[in-house]
Amino acid sequence: MEARVKVTIRCNVCGEKFVLRGRRDKDFIDTGFKQCICNNADDLDIEEHPGF
Repeated sequence: MEARVKVTIRCNVCGEKFVLRGRRDKDFIDTGFKQCICNNADDLDIEEHPGF
């Protein structure tokens, strides 16, 4: 069963922050996030918030 999680994604290029909900499946969290508004898709900090 997939658990719902809250995730904060921060872009290390422009500093933009996104707070999203996603689904945890084993070691992967699927939020549907592809890239930042500055076209950065690789240099991101991802933090999971437990207890959501």
